[in-house]
Amino acid sequence: MKFLFKKKSVCGWQHYQKVGLFTIFLTTSVGVFSQEKPQDSTQLETLDEVLVRSVRVKADSPITHSNLTKEAIEARNLGQDIPILLNYLPSVVTTSDAGAGVGYTGIRVRGINAQSTNVTINGIPYNDAESLGTFWVNLNDFASSIESLQLQRGVGTSTNGSGAFGASINVLTDAVSEQAYAELANSFGSYNTRKHTLKFSTGLLQDKIEFAGRFSNIKSDGYIDRATSDLKSYFLQGSYKTANTLIKAITFSGKEITYQSWNGLEDLEKLKNDRTYNTAGQYTDENGTIRFYENEVDNYQQDHYQLHWNQRFNNVWSTNMALNYTAGRGYFEQYKEDADFADYGLNPITIGGETITETDLVRRRWLDNDFYVINANANYKNNNVDVNFGGSYSYYDGSHFGEIIWAQFASNSRNTDRYYDNTGLKTDINFFGKGTFKLNEKLSLFADLQLRLVDYEVNGLNSDRALFQVNENYTFFNPKAGLNYRLNTANSLYVSYARANREPSRDDFENNTKVKPEQLNDFELGWRHDNKTFRFNANMYYMLYNEQLVLTGNIDQSGNPIRTNSGESYRLGVELEAAVQIAKKWRVQPSVTWSSNKNKETITEFNGSLVNFGKTAISFSPEWIASNALTFQPNNNLQLTLLSKYVGDQFMSNTEAEASKLDSYFINDLSLNYELLFHSNEDSKPFLKSILFSGLVNNLFNVKYVSNGYYYTYDDTWSNPGQVASIEGAGFYPQATTNFLIGMTLKF
Repeated sequence: MKFLFKKKSVCGWQHYQKVGLFTIFLTTSVGVFSQEKPQDSTQLETLDEVLVRSVRVKADSPITHSNLTKEAIEARNLGQDIPILLNYLPSVVTTSDAGAGVGYTGIRVRGINAQSTNVTINGIPYNDAESLGTFWVNLNDFASSIESLQLQRGVGTSTNGSGAFGASINVLTDAVSEQAYAELANSFGSYNTRKHTLKFSTGLLQDKIEFAGRFSNIKSDGYIDRATSDLKSYFLQGSYKTANTLIKAITFSGKEITYQSWNGLEDLEKLKNDRTYNTAGQYTDENGTIRFYENEVDNYQQDHYQLHWNQRFNNVWSTNMALNYTAGRGYFEQYKEDADFADYGLNPITIGGETITETDLVRRRWLDNDFYVINANANYKNNNVDVNFGGSYSYYDGSHFGEIIWAQFASNSRNTDRYYDNTGLKTDINFFGKGTFKLNEKLSLFADLQLRLVDYEVNGLNSDRALFQVNENYTFFNPKAGLNYRLNTANSLYVSYARANREPSRDDFENNTKVKPEQLNDFELGWRHDNKTFRFNANMYYMLYNEQLVLTGNIDQSGNPIRTNSGESYRLGVELEAAVQIAKKWRVQPSVTWSSNKNKETITEFNGSLVNFGKTAISFSPEWIASNALTFQPNNNLQLTLLSKYVGDQFMSNTEAEASKLDSYFINDLSLNYELLFHSNEDSKPFLKSILFSGLVNNLFNVKYVSNGYYYTYDDTWSNPGQVASIEGAGFYPQATTNFLIGMTLKF
C-alpha cells in the first residue's frame, strides 16, 4: 500500500494559498474563536446549518461566543466527556466526580453552574425540564457525532427550553456526508479507561439518501476508588437531501452504569494521604468490619428521537420544523445502614420480646420520564435583513418513586412497594422573533424578543415522605438588542443588552417553598480584531441579577447542588483572548478572565440567629481563569500542543467561610496528533484512507488539586445546653494526578 504525506489539517488548523492570498483559519483543539467569517447576507447556508439557525449567532453578531469544529473536537476525543473537551474555552471551569473526566462531569461558565447553562441539540432543548441540569454522562461519546458546537457566554440569543443565565451550548450533529466512509476508533489509558467507536455513512445514495451511524462503548475504573463507568451509546440518522430540502430522522441513546462518587471527601487527613478514598456504599457489618456495597450505582438510560424538515423556498425564504421525543428511565441504588422504619412507612416489629424500629436496607430511587418537543421557525434573508421567527412547545411528564429491594428486617414491606411516589408535569411555550438589520455599510442592529409561558405542577410525596406540591405559572418576556460597528476589515466593536428570566428548578421548590424566579440584565461590550496572523477579542460584561439562585455550597442526598435566592447580586468581568502565529511552525492561543462576583448583601442563619455578612463573593466564582494553547506543527500531519489552565481561589459558600475555600490550581495537558494519509492513484483507491494517532497526557506535572466540593453548616444544640453553635463542614472532589490516553482511528 502506497502512502504519501498530503496537505491536510490534523486538528483543524488549515493552510490555504490562492492567487497570492494567504488565509489562516484558527480552529485548533482549543477553539477559542468563532471560525466563520462574516458572510454576505445573500450567501446560502447549508441545509444542515438551518437546524441550529434559531439558536446560534454569526461571527459579526454582538453576542460573545466561541465555536468548535468537528476537527477541533476530534483532536482530544479519547473518551472524556464533553465538558472536559470544553475546558480550555474562555471563562470555563470543569470538574469530574470520578476524577478523570469519564462518568459524571460538570461545567461552569463565568462562575455559573450547569443549571443556568442552556443546552440544545439540533435546536432541541436537552436540559432536564425539572432539575434544569444537564447530565452529560447520558451523552457518552456524543462528541464523536458532533459536526460543530457553539458556546455563547452571558444570556446569548433566544433559545428553546429554559433560558440561559450564564451560557448556552448549541450542538449540531453530523452533517450529511456525500461520500461513503467508515471509522474505527479505539483508545486506552490510565485507570483501565478504554473507548471503542464504530462510525459509518453510506454517502448519498442516488444523490439523495444517506444512512449514517455510530456505536460506542466506554469503560473506566475511575481515579476515585470504585468510581467505575460502563457507558454504551449509539447515534443513527437517515437523511433525504435535495438542493432545497433536507429531511433528517435521528435517534440516539445513552446507557450508563456508574458507581457513585458524589460523596466527596470530608476527611482532610484522607484528602492529604488517601485522596482516592470513596465513602459511597460504605457500611459496617455485624462483626464491626467496614465493607462496601458492590452495587451502589447510578443506572440510567435516555433515548432520543428527532425528526427535522428543512425547506429552502428561494434565496430569501427557508423554514425548519422539528419533532422530538425523549424517554428516560433509571435509578440509583444505595445501601442504608440503621435506617429508621418511620422514614420508609414501615411498622415496628417485635422479635424475641425486642421492639425493632431500624434496619439495614437497600433502596432504589427511580426517575421515569417522557419529554415531547415541537419546534417551528422561518427565516427571511436579503442583503440588508436577516430575520428569524418561530416558536416551540414542550411537555414533560416525570414520575419519581422509591423502592426497597432488600431489608434485614422487612417489616410490612413488599418488594414492589413504593415508599414515596410523586409526579412532575411541565409545559413550556416559547415564541420568538429576532433579526440582524444592516443600517449602513458599517453598522448593523441585532434585536431579539422572546415570550415564554411556563406551567409546572408537582403532586405526591417526596423522598422524605413529606407532601410535595407545586402549582406555578410564569410569563417571561426576554428582550435583547445589540449593535455591531465595523471600523475596517480587521476591527469591529459591539455592544449588547439582554434580559433573561428563569423559573426555579424542582430541587429549588423542594428546598424552599418560597423560592422566587430569577432575573438577569446582561450588558456586554466588546472589540474584535482579526487579520491574517493575529486575532484578538476583548469583552467586558456586567451581569446584574435580581434574586439570582446561587449555590449554597451544600448538596442533597442525590449529590445535586442546593441553591437559594440571593437578592441583588452582580458579575462584572473582562475576557481577553488571542490567537497568534508567532513563527512558521508555532502558534499560541491565550485567554484570561478577570471577574468580580458579589452578593450585595448576604443574610443567613449562624449560631442560632440571622447574621448579616454584608457584601460577599458569590460561591464557586473564581476571580481569575486563564488558559493557553502552545502549538508546534512541523508539518501538516503532526501537531503537538501544550494546554495550560489556571483557576483562581474560590469559595464554596456565600459567607466566604475559610473552611469552604477551594485553593487555586494550575495544570497542564500535552496533546499529540499524527495522521498518516494513504494516497490514491489512477489505478486504484486505497482501502484505508488514513490512520490518526492521538495521545493525551493529562495533568502533566502531577498536581494534586481539587476542582469542586461542597460546604454545609448546621446548628448544634446538644453539646452546650442553652447555647447554639453552628457546626461547619466541607467535602472535596480530588482530581486525577498525571494520567494518559492514547488512541488510533482508522478511516476507510
